[in-house]
Amino acid sequence: MASDSPRTSKGGQEESVERMTTASSITERNGLLSQRAPIAPSQPQEGVGAAVATGAAALEVQMQEYANGYHFPPKYSVREQIQMGLVAFWEFYNTGFGFFLTIYALNVIAWGGMLFLLLCNAAPAMCIVEDRIDCNDIDSPRRIWIEVDSQILNSLFCVTGFGLAPWRFRDWYYLLKFRVRKDYTALRTLAGIHRGWFRLAGSDQLPAALGPKNIEETLVNYNTDSVPFPLETISDPPPTGIRAPPTKMWKLDFIIYFNVLNTFLQVVLSSFMWALNRYDRPSWSTGLFVCLACIASGIAGTMQGVEGKHVKAIEGVPLTKKDLARLARDTELGIPHYNNIKDKDPEAEKKKKEKKKEKSQLKKSEKLSIGPDV
Repeated sequence: MASDSPRTSKGGQEESVERMTTASSITERNGLLSQRAPIAPSQPQEGVGAAVATGAAALEVQMQEYANGYHFPPKYSVREQIQMGLVAFWEFYNTGFGFFLTIYALNVIAWGGMLFLLLCNAAPAMCIVEDRIDCNDIDSPRRIWIEVDSQILNSLFCVTGFGLAPWRFRDWYYLLKFRVRKDYTALRTLAGIHRGWFRLAGSDQLPAALGPKNIEETLVNYNTDSVPFPLETISDPPPTGIRAPPTKMWKLDFIIYFNVLNTFLQVVLSSFMWALNRYDRPSWSTGLFVCLACIASGIAGTMQGVEGKHVKAIEGVPLTKKDLARLARDTELGIPHYNNIKDKDPEAEKKKKEKKKEKSQLKKSEKLSIGPDV
């Protein structure tokens, strides 16, 4: 076994990592480069057109097969998806955090729905003030309940806006360390925190079998700058045997800054709600900052969810016993499943996009042709 040798990272620190021999490294790299199964030999030709079609079909099928035999979970019916979702929710609900989150979400929905109905004047009886009807009177039951409702919703939003602030400012601190001081270890730390969707530069070249359970004892040669810090925060080995490409850095900035922006907007909203009473507070302040805070949080969450889905589409997701049983049963019955996360025909999806694009272009051209005449 070769002796440990120092490895220099971008931060200038030397880390000692056990290495395998050069031959082992080359073998591992070649294994990563050939992740797809070889194309099956072509069948006897019946004609030039048939041969081309057969070869293209065989290529398409083989390109959907992975060398390690992995297959994405099959797509279930809507009824089965609802059943599995209810079972998963019940298991989550029975945990302490699940119970708290459920009660919290129900309160947000209930009080938010009530505020919406009040703003739409859904209860005309609440507009009666001293034997007269005035829905905008500040002393009307409607305006009083709008104030109560708004204060409750603001308090609920403070739970997430202020409760998550320590973790959001922690991420901001590491991001500033990387951007200002060029501290690459800070970026590696962020990669470990957001291991579910963020991938470092060069991480797609890491050995597929490398994971948190074996990274400390591995003999495989790897670049430490492509691994999160600490080392055990590396993502799990991809089920497909293929690692996702590096995430664009602007997306990390985007998510962190919008999360921090949500906390700052919540501070502004709370200042208006708590420092001013309903007589002195500007009428536009509550709706404006509630809307901005929700938009900032929603954009960050959507971006993070989309990136996480992109990673899963390449690296795969773990299969359950039910998934394996369904795949085995459908294989025996001859029911096909496309080997991608959506279980859809990629060619059909591509044709749909092309048709939509053609329709949009046709509509634009028709508008341009009609415009000058009108």
